[in-house]
Amino acid sequence: MGYQELNAKMIDSWCESGWQWGKSISHEEYESALHGEWEVLLTPTKFVPHEWFGDLKGKKLFGLASGGGQQIPIFAALGAECTVLDYSEKQCESERMVAKREGYHVEVIQGDMTQRLPFEDETFDLIFHPVSNCYVEEVKPIFKECYRILKKGGILLCGLDNGLSYIFDEEETTVKYKLPFNPLKDPKVYEDSIRNNWGIAFSHTLEEQIGGQLEAGFILTNLYEDTDGEGVLHEYNVPTYIATRARK
Repeated sequence: MGYQELNAKMIDSWCESGWQWGKSISHEEYESALHGEWEVLLTPTKFVPHEWFGDLKGKKLFGLASGGGQQIPIFAALGAECTVLDYSEKQCESERMVAKREGYHVEVIQGDMTQRLPFEDETFDLIFHPVSNCYVEEVKPIFKECYRILKKGGILLCGLDNGLSYIFDEEETTVKYKLPFNPLKDPKVYEDSIRNNWGIAFSHTLEEQIGGQLEAGFILTNLYEDTDGEGVLHEYNVPTYIATRARK
């Protein structure tokens, strides 16, 4: 089993255990979005500014690794034509469930973002990519694919892990691991990842992630930092995530 398949099964198990990022929005939240009251997250705690999106009515929006019925239903309520890709069967099921419950159409694709995305060039107006590339070993090809499938002037919104939290133990009180954190290249890290039910996660630098967007051809237009929402680093206001807005 490759690490992608292992991660998909791991996320399915997290969803079954009540994982925060596997809980779909309620009918009431969808109704509020229909009336213009909504918020979405790219990172754990800070809501994405509405001006980062512009008017979504009639826009073609792609949720990359964005299954779970949390953000895509909001975008559908705002009038976007939505497609979502996620590797987790449970996250895809949740996406279909909310769409059926609320009566809107969404194209749901269970797929691997490390592969060529199944779309023609310049298909989408906006890509929404919340924190998830920490489960992929090589991230630069993902940004190249995003650039390819976005229309000229299209927007890429990303939630990115800055890698800092990977150096600590689970209590976030002791420096334990070296960077880069890569279970595929360190047997002890792999063993700890499996034993602690972390999935196979990877640290990535800002050079890889922001630099990777720039190398792909994007123009960075805005960003903000965020914490994890819990734990020692959060209590000390140490940012471990960054959200970026970039334009093709």
